[in-house]
Amino acid sequence: MVEPGGNERGAALLTVLLLVAVMAVIASTALERLALATRMTGNGGEIDQARAYADAGAEIARLRIGDLVAMRPGRTTLQGGWLGAPQALPVPGGMATARVTDGGNCFNLNSVVEGEDETNLKVRPIGVTQFQALMQVLGIDPRAAQQVAMSLADWIDTDSVPQPGGAEDEVYVRAPTPYRAANRFVIDPSELRVINGVTPAIYDRVRPWVCALPTADLSPINVNTLLPDQAPLLAMLVQGQLSVDQARQLLARRPADGYGGTHEFWAIPIQQGAQPLDEVASQVKVATRWFDVDISVDVGGTQLVEKVLIDAQQTPAVLVRRAMGDAA
Repeated sequence: MVEPGGNERGAALLTVLLLVAVMAVIASTALERLALATRMTGNGGEIDQARAYADAGAEIARLRIGDLVAMRPGRTTLQGGWLGAPQALPVPGGMATARVTDGGNCFNLNSVVEGEDETNLKVRPIGVTQFQALMQVLGIDPRAAQQVAMSLADWIDTDSVPQPGGAEDEVYVRAPTPYRAANRFVIDPSELRVINGVTPAIYDRVRPWVCALPTADLSPINVNTLLPDQAPLLAMLVQGQLSVDQARQLLARRPADGYGGTHEFWAIPIQQGAQPLDEVASQVKVATRWFDVDISVDVGGTQLVEKVLIDAQQTPAVLVRRAMGDAA
């Protein structure tokens, strides 16, 4: 026999159990979100701390670069073992590492144009020729090298007239995702990937050899800091007159104290038959203006990478560009 009111008590119990279950789910979800928010807050704090340490590392590097230049004005050499040597900087809860390299020992992509400012940039034939020569030295087909060099000049110059083999807007607007030529300096070498004629293979081949300095100056190759492995950069200056092997031997015979002037450096190639143009002869340097600093920070498992460019021509040296993340 069913007790009167039993159905009502059963329904009430079921309702209570359902409420408890719902409250348990809500509480579990709330706790999970709170834990996630706490982790995100902690990660954000660690990232901010890592950025602060990277900023400190960049400032220390800037000061040391200033000291390096001041020690011997007018001549930057490999003495002191500063080039590429990792400098450990202990920080609370982790470690920061800074590595300084010569930021001018590369092909300056912006040297394919010339102009007083970015509102009137014109193609510079000698810069285009040097880029083409570098690519050929690196084993890239001459026709492909010419197309890429011309297209790069068109990408940067401020007119809309394509060079022979180059490309302006009419080429890029036909892409699956249309875009236009930048008509300004290249900011980062990764821009090469959108230039007409640049395949993934070509990009991978040239990326280690190029840079994007904030000026249209011809690549300021410092023969006192250029390493033998970087001989292709020297060979590109006098295409066909100096092989990569000859350039490597020339760098290997460099005086331990470096060259005191560019005329001392050019004496040997000229004796071997090289005839550099006046503009190229003065393009070579014995002192470094641009320094790259690669900084990596590891704090509590949070890792951060930063790359900065420092202009040592000014006194004191000035940090002119910084970028977070690995180079693409």
